[in-house]
This record gives sequence, C-alpha cells and structure tokens, in this order.
Amino acid sequence: MLAVASAGFGFAMNAFNNLVTNYFNDVLHFSGPQFGYMTAVREVGGFVLIFLTAMFYRVSVQKLAAGALVVIALAFGLFSLPKSFWSVVPLALLTSFGGHIVLQSQVFLGMSLTTAGKSGSILGRMNGITQSGTVAALVMILVAFRFHWLSYRATFYIMAAVAVAAGVAIVRFPHLREGQLQASAPKRQPMVWSRFYHFYYWLSLLDGARGQVFFAFGLWVLVNRFELDVAQVSILLLAVTSACIFITPRLGRAIDRFGERRALAAVNVAFFVALLGYALANTVVVACLFYVIYAIVAPVPQMAASTYLRKICAPEHLAPSLAMGVTIAHATAVSIPIAAGFVLNYVGYQVPFYFAAGVAVIGFFVALRIDSAGQRCPARIAADEDAAADKGAVENVRN
Repeated sequence: MLAVASAGFGFAMNAFNNLVTNYFNDVLHFSGPQFGYMTAVREVGGFVLIFLTAMFYRVSVQKLAAGALVVIALAFGLFSLPKSFWSVVPLALLTSFGGHIVLQSQVFLGMSLTTAGKSGSILGRMNGITQSGTVAALVMILVAFRFHWLSYRATFYIMAAVAVAAGVAIVRFPHLREGQLQASAPKRQPMVWSRFYHFYYWLSLLDGARGQVFFAFGLWVLVNRFELDVAQVSILLLAVTSACIFITPRLGRAIDRFGERRALAAVNVAFFVALLGYALANTVVVACLFYVIYAIVAPVPQMAASTYLRKICAPEHLAPSLAMGVTIAHATAVSIPIAAGFVLNYVGYQVPFYFAAGVAVIGFFVALRIDSAGQRCPARIAADEDAAADKGAVENVRN
C-alpha cells in the first residue's frame, strides 16, 4: 500500500513540479517577481504544517494522507482554469498543504512498519520508490511535450488521476506500532514542543537553511552561469533521480548500521565539499559532478533526523514532532531565498553557496552531539522499559 502511494505521489507531485514553471511562463505569462512570489506561496504549506496536523489530530495518519492526496488531485484538476496570478494562488496553496501533509505522513507510516533499529532501511526504500515515480513523471513530460502528445490541461488531469489512485492505496493502511498490528489508531498529540527534542529541531532548521540555498539556486547556476539548455537539465535530473532509486535505499541501511550520529556527520562533510566545489567550479562538468553529489545525499538528513526522533520521543509525540520539524525547516524557506536573492545583486553567485557550506559545518558539530540512546525523553524510557518487560514475560511463558 505504501509503495503504491509513494510511487503515485512521487509521480503526481514531480510531474507538476517539472511542468508548472513552463505553465506559469507560457500560459499565465508570469513576470520575474511573480515567479519569486509563487515560490514563497508554494512553501507556505510546509511552514504551517504543524497547525494543519494539529487541526486534524483526531484523524488517523493514513486517512489524513489519503484526504491530502484527494485535495492535491482536486487542485491539479482545476489548475488549468485560472487565468491570472491571484486566481491560481489558492490552487497552489492547496497543492502545498496537501503535499507537505503527505510527505510527513509517509515518514510516520513507513517507520510504523518496523522497529526503530530498521527505520532507516524502510525510509531509504520508500524514498527510492518515490524516486521511481519521479522518473516515470519526468519521462512522460519529456516525451509527451517533445512530440506534442499532451496539452497542459490533459497532463494536469493525468496527475490528478494518479494522486487519487495513491489516496485509494493508502486509506486502508493498517494501524501499526513497531511493526505490530494494532486494533485502533495510535494516540497522537495535537502539537508538541519539548526541550528533550531540541537537537531534532536544530537538525531540521539547519537542513532547511542549507537545502533552500541549493533548491533555489542550484539549477539556476547551471542555466545562468554554464548555459545548460532545457534538454541538458532534463537529462541531468533524470540521471540523478535514476541513481537515487538504487542509492537511497543503501543510504537508509547505512543509517541503521552506523547510527544517526555518524551518518549525519558524514553527510555534512559531503555537503561541505559539494557546496564549496559548486561555488568554485570553473567548468560545467565539475559543476554537474558536485550537483549530483549533493542531490544524491540530500535525503539523508531528513531520514536520519526522523529515525533519531523516533528513538528519543514518546510514541504519541512522533507524528506532531515530525510536523514540527517540517515547519521549522520551512521557517527558512521564504527568508533564505529572498535574502540570498537580494545579496546576489551585489556579490557573485558563489556567496550563497559559501553560506550553505558554513551551515554544513555547523550541522557537522551538531550531529556529533546527538545520542539516540542517552537523549531519550522520560516517556520514551518508560515505554521502552514496559516493552522490555512485556517481551520478558512472553519469553518466560514460552519457556
């Protein structure tokens, strides 16, 4: 169920992301500033995610994810109707709200399939499945528009249908805890802010700050500085996404094997090298190489931070705390690109990447301070002790 939903969500959202910029330019004729405003609008869903999940905390996560996918489908189905910037904003907000709810729900449901020690493997596999949907979407868009087989409206309808199918797949997902079937949905808190989870909050903030620089300006540098055309950018994205299908599951298993501290420390070293190399690259081949390195390891911080949180938090705190992490990460989603864009008026494009490399250095030292065994909250310690006692009782009965 989760695999079908993840692949369908990856297909629908990434087909939309691949197509929407051209749609805004060719059909709605956005000006330059309007593209910037729309980028901010599309990040609002992540910033307010904690409030959205608090509103629906009585709804099970699987039903919440299914409902969000239907909302996304509705927005896609209507997306070709607006004729101006302001008329398309509500639909862009709906896709943002729905997309961020599904992303957070995927992580929670994936980790419920297994024990804490195998969470990284599940998240890595899920990410690879999502990327397979992305590859299918990129190929469809590339071929369909190269040969003029589909219009924008028809493509939006296809994305809507796939999103509905993903929602149908996930709505009956069973209630699980530590991989064991439960009779009812696990209890969730509407909103959680705890001092025991402060390292998770820091990891989320740093991942958001660093990632937004690369998200906002990574491809722009390749197009503006190194003059890559649309076909070349599409080939690069297809190559990266195809590689992630096979590499990301292995990265997830590495988190389980080596632990979150080592995984996060190592990936921040990779980020520092990639970002610094990207800023200093003088040839398109070198720039593309560092782009690929960054893009391949980019999912690791979110996966490792999620598995770390699972090991230290109370079970009923997991879903709202994951939502809080997304909200914290997106607190930088508007401010960082705007600030960096302003700075670019006065300095070279390298400066934002130097800043992001500095964030990676901070992330390295924060990673060294996390300890999933020693930083458990009291409720988590009690839950682990109860689980150990129950397991011991069962073994005694068997003996």
